[in-house]
Amino acid sequence: MKGIGASRRLGGNVRSGGARSCPIKPGGCKRGFSLLEVLVAFTILAITLGVLTQVFSRALNTAALSGSYGRATALAEAGIGLVGLDMPLEPGSRAGETEDGLQWQVLVTELPLGNLLPGEPPLPAYLITAEVAWETARGTRRVSLSTLRLGEALPES
Repeated sequence: MKGIGASRRLGGNVRSGGARSCPIKPGGCKRGFSLLEVLVAFTILAITLGVLTQVFSRALNTAALSGSYGRATALAEAGIGLVGLDMPLEPGSRAGETEDGLQWQVLVTELPLGNLLPGEPPLPAYLITAEVAWETARGTRRVSLSTLRLGEALPES
């Protein structure tokens, strides 16, 4: 009698093998997932993987673009640094292209300071602009840096 009372507390019938049968289904309890549950799980998994793929793809593109901007900025700074050393501090320009496709140009122009300062300026001023451009899938990207430098004293006449 102990086995019958125990089965009533559990809410099921006890078979001869000791397995519990489902009171709702006549064939007994069947374990596993229905087809609908499996399809919903796969749909949720596919949506989640799609979103994660887009997030990682954008992160990789942003990292690559950031690296390109870093290289372009370093090249522009180096171009500005060349003026006065490898390039004379006088109006003119120099251009070239690196092995990885960065096109650069350094432009030196003289700034007229006569309108800003009374009398004759003691030193000539030059505007140095370095621009680096490169092609991407979304078009041309550019980095442009500018600075002012003072030249040597003008010879007195």
